[in-house]
Amino acid sequence: MTLKRSPIGTPERHRLVLRGLGLRRIRQMVVRPDTPQVRGMIHKVGYLLEVVRP
Repeated sequence: MTLKRSPIGTPERHRLVLRGLGLRRIRQMVVRPDTPQVRGMIHKVGYLLEVVRP
């Protein structure tokens, strides 16, 4: 997944979710396992992300 939009102006909890996913900078890309916990995090901040599933 890639962080596409800046978290500036978003709720603090959404910024914490991004940190939990390991995303800090725009256009930063990370790979995470497909677990229910990660899916829930993606659901919460999906409007900031681009998610590609293999």
